[in-house]
Formats: sequence, structure tokens, C-alpha cells
Amino acid sequence: MEKTIIKNIGLIVSGDINNPILEGNTVVMEDGIITAVGGEALLAGINEKSTDVKVIDAKGITLTPGLIDSHVHTSIGDYAPRQKTLDFISSALHGGVTTMISAGEAHIPGRPKDPAGTKALAVLAAKSYENARPAGVKVHGGALILEKGLTEKDFEELKEQGVWLVGEIGLGSVKKPEDAAPMVEWAHKNGFKVQMHTGGTSIPGSSTVTAADVMATKPDVVSHINGGPTAISLEEVDRIMDETDFALEIVQCGNPKVADYVARQAAKKGMLERIIFGNDAPSGTGLIPLGIIRNVCQLSSVSEIAPEQALCMASGNTTKVYGLNTGVIAVGREADLVLMDAPMGSVGNNALEAISAGDIPGISMVWIDGKLLVNKSRNTPPAKTQAVVL
Repeated sequence: MEKTIIKNIGLIVSGDINNPILEGNTVVMEDGIITAVGGEALLAGINEKSTDVKVIDAKGITLTPGLIDSHVHTSIGDYAPRQKTLDFISSALHGGVTTMISAGEAHIPGRPKDPAGTKALAVLAAKSYENARPAGVKVHGGALILEKGLTEKDFEELKEQGVWLVGEIGLGSVKKPEDAAPMVEWAHKNGFKVQMHTGGTSIPGSSTVTAADVMATKPDVVSHINGGPTAISLEEVDRIMDETDFALEIVQCGNPKVADYVARQAAKKGMLERIIFGNDAPSGTGLIPLGIIRNVCQLSSVSEIAPEQALCMASGNTTKVYGLNTGVIAVGREADLVLMDAPMGSVGNNALEAISAGDIPGISMVWIDGKLLVNKSRNTPPAKTQAVVL
């Protein structure tokens, strides 16, 4: 049993948007789980020189939960067919992303569009990512793309095979509420989480989806409420916010004006816990390895959301929507963590001040299940202070 201790933490962002800053400066991990969060008293009785103990000196910088990308069009492995790009998931890890959620493997060459084929693709992707994590990232793949002809029994069979996501409705032949709503009921009956495309078309094969379509279909997540990349009107945004309780997903590959509007309205209406962050990449808009932390910076610096709350949108808010055991720094949670600081040259004195100023923080270290996978990001600016392994 290996124990990892992170001490001398300057600030702990919890991931819980209702209590975003934790007291303490020390976190202990064992066997991939957070076992203690608190002050230096946690170190009493621990032999820091033991071969079974790894000690990290955070040097006063900020600890956050691992970030979550709620909208990724994965394929198989760490390859993006649409952009012909390798290792995009590994690059996202160096941007602090420890978990990804598929919105549908829509870019698979020759993607099957019949019921048997779409089911087979979902099972293949789900099991492939379960068996082989790219760069260690927890990829929840195999989001079923809805095609006409699927039955309730199909959802029961998929559940038995470990599939639990429905990719954003609108990618397949099922587009309108009259076809989608019954399938969403079958999905929910079998424990699936359902996403739905919102806004104008993104790529050939997708469709325009209005607020009325979303409200009639009743998904769990309003995929890219700020457009993917074309957004619905601000009036339709208000309808979704006021007349539903669906999660509101803001993506980097979307409309920045509408992202700002959603954030400001959510703050005004007390709905910040509904906002989650995705990239919507790889897509026609491209690949953005730092997309999730860019979302954090955008909402904090432009939309005047507190940086610790924006970080919670990128972590704990998403785990609450999808029922995951990560994204929050608390005893019993999976030890997916990020140490970050203001980047060199920033006007900010720490990660939160840098984010408020619009600067991408420098990522020092990233853990997944308590394993140190990044010891200085290759993609972010260098941190003013780098944590060290003692």
C-alpha cells in the first residue's frame, strides 16, 4: 500500500461549488483514494522517509480536483480521425484534464448507422476505453448514437454490456422529439445519462435543435448551450434556464457571447451548479488541449465568475451530473488532482488570481487515481512555483 502526501498546499479548491475553498494545507492519498484532508496534524505519526510514503512539497501553490471534459468526440484510442491527430487525450492531460465523457463516436470512419451497428460501436468504444486508458485519462466512451429502429430491449442489452451514455441527440437519424423522447425514456429507465445537441448544425449529418426540441425530449444535459458552434437565441437560452433543470454545458468550441450570457444569467438566477464544461472537440472547430482550463479563465475573467467557482464547474458540477466518484477533494473520492500556480509573468500571485486576470495557470503536477502522471505540463506556461517530490 503506497501512501502519497501533498503538504504545504497554499489553497485547496474543493470542487464543491457550494463550498469551493477548503481549510487545510495537506492531502493524503492511499491506493488511489483520498484518505485525509486537513492541516499539518495529519502528518503526525507518519514516517515521511518510509519507502511506502511519497511526499510532495506543494511549495504554497493551489490544489484542485482533476478537470473534466464533458463533451469529447472520441473514436478508439488516442486518435482523432476528423483532424488526423494523435495523442490529443495525452495533451489534454497536460491541461489538467483527468476525465473525459464521450458525446458520441461520430467521427469513426464508416460509422454504422443501423441499430445493430450503432449498438456494436457503443459497446466497442465503452469496453476499449475501460480496458486501455489513453495516457491514464479516464475516458467514459461508447456514447450510443440514436438511430431509428432501436427498441427498449436494445437499451436493456446495452446496460448489461456496460454502456450508460447516450451521445448528443441529433448526430444520428433520430433528431426530432417525437422519435427521441421515447428512446430517452428507455434510456433513463436503464440508468443512462442523455445528452442533446443544441443550436445550429455543426457538421454534415447533424441537425438544428431548438429550445422547444430540447424541452420536449428531456435530456440530462443541454449539450453546448452556447452553440456547437452556432448558438440558439438568447431568448431560447432563457427558456431552457427558466423552464427546465437540465445541466447547462458550455463548450470552448462554441459562441463566446452566449457563453458569457449563460454564465451571467446563471449567477443572477442562482444556477451556477447547473453549468458544466466541455470542449466539443475533436470537431470541425479543431483540437484545443487547454480548452477546459480556457473555459475556466473565460468565465472568471470575462463573465466575472469567482475562479474557484469556475473550477468547480469544470470538476464537481460534472461529476454530480454524471454520478462519478471524482471531481471533488474529499475523503473517499478518487484521487484525481492537479497542482497549479500563476504562470511566470502573470499579474496574479497565485492560480486563482491568474485565472481572474485571464491567464492560463501553469500546471505543475497531475495525478489520476493517486498516480503522478504529469510532473510539469508540456502545454501550459511554466508555473511561477513548481511543486517538488521530496
